[in-house]
Amino acid sequence: MRQATQNTPAKVRDAHEVPEEKIMRHAALLSGQLQSIREKMYPPEAQKNLRRFMTHEVAKLTSISEAALRTLSIEGKGPSPARLDNNYRVYTLDQVNELRHLFAEQKPSDALRFLPHRRRSEHLQIVAIVNFKGGSAKTTTATHLSHYLALNGYRVLAIDLDPQASLSAMFGAQPEMDVGENETIYATLRYGPERRPMADIVRKTYFPGIDLVPGNIEVMEYEHETPHVLAKKAAPQDSIFFERLRLAIAEVEDNYDIVVLDTPPSLGFLTLGAIYAATGMIVTVHPAMLDVMSMSQFLLMMEGLVGTIRNEGGRLPTDFFHYLITRHDPNDQAQAQVVSLLRHLFAEDVLTPTAVESTAIESAGLAKRTLYELEPGNVGRDTFRRAKDSMDAVNDRILDLIKQSWGRS
Repeated sequence: MRQATQNTPAKVRDAHEVPEEKIMRHAALLSGQLQSIREKMYPPEAQKNLRRFMTHEVAKLTSISEAALRTLSIEGKGPSPARLDNNYRVYTLDQVNELRHLFAEQKPSDALRFLPHRRRSEHLQIVAIVNFKGGSAKTTTATHLSHYLALNGYRVLAIDLDPQASLSAMFGAQPEMDVGENETIYATLRYGPERRPMADIVRKTYFPGIDLVPGNIEVMEYEHETPHVLAKKAAPQDSIFFERLRLAIAEVEDNYDIVVLDTPPSLGFLTLGAIYAATGMIVTVHPAMLDVMSMSQFLLMMEGLVGTIRNEGGRLPTDFFHYLITRHDPNDQAQAQVVSLLRHLFAEDVLTPTAVESTAIESAGLAKRTLYELEPGNVGRDTFRRAKDSMDAVNDRILDLIKQSWGRS
């Protein structure tokens, strides 16, 4: 066969290529192009950074009044904010967290309001964002929730269980280039001597308060390996396949308040492990009839998976299970009918707030950012405000569910 060259026109090359060669060439072309784009957007020496926060934003995040923040700054106490050209004070999120610790120490009777870390009597919350249909905004939901929780003072571990690794990319870890062999969640779920402790694969992110366990295509190895282990009955009794994720998280749970799991768009061993580990589940649903039909199949299959867990003597420790309407257009009558149907069937199990479809979210996503990272003026003010109000309402409701599980008012 004539060897295709890089300079040969695509149509000519395609005519002489077998499918395997075409797939390999296309994979190399696309990966190379993505790397080139990434290097232009984020040069190798560049690091993704979080924006700074104005005084009024800090006051809203911390419950510390703007007057108190000004007084601290004038007296030279606490972290020293930077000054913009207009002389406004701005704080990094690390400085915001320093303020939280400072006020919690100064007012111990009210410490929980300033520093909301879980107490010893409160169990680790593991929130799984699930649905096996692509396009239901699982990663968008998981990333925004992680950012919202960290901005509000919680210690978050985000775990990417999806081989496509979109969550990792949102945190600046490009799966093809920044995540090496045995550095994903597979490294701690795998069987045999090459398994690594969870602490070894957790990495810091540019977003203070959030650590990441990244993913990439390597994660699929767990789906391939587990059936062979089960067939040979080689797994020890203390690490039944669906327990492995929960046991791995337990190794680092003292460092976190909340774990957010971004699950793959399939019901395999990874998703089963996420369902078993989760203390709370959020099923994302795009309000279109095809998506609802897919969700019906998801629930039926999940019923079978839960049965598998019970047959093996497992128990689901779930504090809450709710549906979240995503990519919602309130003016779309067809969507309104689907939302009405879901609320009729599942009542309060469908979260009242919905995540609206918005060009602001799409624009942020193209830059691998969330709404919480956008600088003022990046998108239209009204468009941004509607999208952020919607996302805030969703995340605040999920946080309420977490607090309720802890017994907080």
